[in-house]
Amino acid sequence: MERHVYERMAALEQEHWWFVARRAIVGDVISRLPLPATGARILEAGCGTGGNLAMLSQFGCVSALEPDDDARAMARRKSGLDVREGALPHDIPFPRDHFDLVVALDVLEHVKEDREALRALLARLKPGGHALITVPAFPFLWSRHDETHHHHRRYTMGQLRKIIEEAGGTVLRITHFNTLLFPLVAGVRLMQRATGLGGGNDDRMPAPAVNALLRAIFGSERWLLRHGNPLPGVSLLAMARRSVTS
Repeated sequence: MERHVYERMAALEQEHWWFVARRAIVGDVISRLPLPATGARILEAGCGTGGNLAMLSQFGCVSALEPDDDARAMARRKSGLDVREGALPHDIPFPRDHFDLVVALDVLEHVKEDREALRALLARLKPGGHALITVPAFPFLWSRHDETHHHHRRYTMGQLRKIIEEAGGTVLRITHFNTLLFPLVAGVRLMQRATGLGGGNDDRMPAPAVNALLRAIFGSERWLLRHGNPLPGVSLLAMARRSVTS
């Protein structure tokens, strides 16, 4: 991504409704995993400017990789953690069979070789270790946002399941999320496509009252995801496990 995108991300990710609510949802999912009670080893692949590292540190000892020099420096300053230079799929500076949990939050859509990237990440897990993956959903929602953020694709549920299985993972669960706001987002994206208007930066900080409302709506989905979510959403979340024999 361009430097200005990372700079905007660094400025927004502590308060913007989408970042805050996604952390709450991901943290709730991780809290229900059978990780070691102490000393769990966690890797975040593509940590960006480090907005998720403090949350992940609640669950174990966190390492991270990030290919962008500026973003990596921001993440190190922010977290004080082991954030190393690296890129998917062929430059992962961590050993195989090492981690209890690997997290890739809205990362695979940036990687041309997404299947190979997943295979490489699963190889860093201990046998039976877990991977948590989020990606943008539904190709028909493609917009200027995807182009600005250098996405290669948006995923269907079937596509995400297929690449996880082809990479050697066992899919435990795939679900849509950002469901409650899906009608609004889909309506805006389709209107922009019909009118030819690309819109501005849709990740800019809204007014405080609007930001709080959107954060509450999106964040409330952690309760929905605990009980299963059959509805469509703007994003997909997958839980997978490394096969014991892989």
